Amino acid sequence: MTADPRTRQIGRSTPAGGRRRLAEARREEMLRRLLEMFLAEGFSSLTVEEIASRLRCSKSTLYAVAPGKDQLVAAAMKCFFREATTYVEDSVARVEDPRDRIAVYLASIGDRMRQMSPACYSDMTASETAGMIYQLNARASARRVRELIHEGVKAKMLRPVHAEFVAESVGLLIDGIMHGQLLERTGLSSGDAYHELSTLVLQAMAIDGDRRASRPTRSDLPAT
Repeated sequence: MTADPRTRQIGRSTPAGGRRRLAEARREEMLRRLLEMFLAEGFSSLTVEEIASRLRCSKSTLYAVAPGKDQLVAAAMKCFFREATTYVEDSVARVEDPRDRIAVYLASIGDRMRQMSPACYSDMTASETAGMIYQLNARASARRVRELIHEGVKAKMLRPVHAEFVAESVGLLIDGIMHGQLLERTGLSSGDAYHELSTLVLQAMAIDGDRRASRPTRSDLPAT
């Protein structure tokens, strides 16, 4: 992408709309710092002034990233799920066995979700904007698991009986994790819940006599 010449003098010019523009690298740096803060402690109680003070930047710099707090939260959450998706798919790409691909996919989601503190998870699910971003990603995950299940059945490495039922059940369980009911009732974190789900699916789909399914270890996942 070619940068607009008007944006090259960062901090020295203001576009017609009144907002400063940041170079893409600077914007990504600010997003990453925002994300680290939100993941560690949540965001509902923070004001734009407090965020700027904590990041040691001006409010105008934050507004160059996004025009308000809700938009800052949305940008940070999109960054989180975009990077999580890359990590998860990279993990799956390293695995050939269809059974292990399902386990690694769900466990990798759990690995990423463990980066999110309980406070951040609570704020995210309570926020209309951030919650919608999470819902979209959770539903995409359910569709991806369905694809992986059917790949395993087609390869005759998972039993076909009730494959679609299991796939639909995974979607409901992910929905339960997303809305917090399962976490509240079990005491699990969202990350731990996805790890447990990976074991549950493989045990349910295992061909008779093949109970090798186990949760993947850290060595099965790419480095952070």
